[in-house]
Amino acid sequence: MDSESLIKKFDKQANKYNKRRKNDSAYKFRERIFQEAEGKVLEVAIGSGLNFPFYNKEVELTGVDFSREMLKTARDAAKEYPFEATFIQEDVEFVEFNENTFDTIVSSGTLCAYQKLGNVLNNFQKWCKPEGRILLMEHGISTNKPLAWLQKTLDPLALNFVGCHQNRNITEIVKKSRLKIIREERQLAGYLYLIWAKP
Repeated sequence: MDSESLIKKFDKQANKYNKRRKNDSAYKFRERIFQEAEGKVLEVAIGSGLNFPFYNKEVELTGVDFSREMLKTARDAAKEYPFEATFIQEDVEFVEFNENTFDTIVSSGTLCAYQKLGNVLNNFQKWCKPEGRILLMEHGISTNKPLAWLQKTLDPLALNFVGCHQNRNITEIVKKSRLKIIREERQLAGYLYLIWAKP
């Protein structure tokens, strides 16, 4: 799917995502991993700001998203929280940051959509400080075989309607990148991946 079509899909979903900030089915999993974000934080494909409730007041947040409507929603939402925030409208696959800029890089539900996923993860390694951390909460192929079969079958339909793949093995993709997995948990029949990594 070309990037313009993908952007339009996410623009249309901005209001729906905004309503989920305080009533999200993955709230407890977001809380489990993203409360560990600290220092200068980069959140890629920040969307409507679903992770804002878990950031402490000392973080300096930089949020990137290619959707103008998502960023507009995130900017408005950030006014409710005490941390400092900067927002950049840019495609994560093409944005550039200096090496060793961020203490924490956060990604949630974004690895399903990138065209060149390996390049994105390797950029995380480059942008993160050597002693920093990379926190991922992603959905992907389930450990439950019937559910995994369904995900594979419906993947073209999901890509067309919501703009993301359902059948990616997130663990294997991260292992093939330059990141080092420190800890991993699988939740919701193995469909949800929580990954603590470092450069």
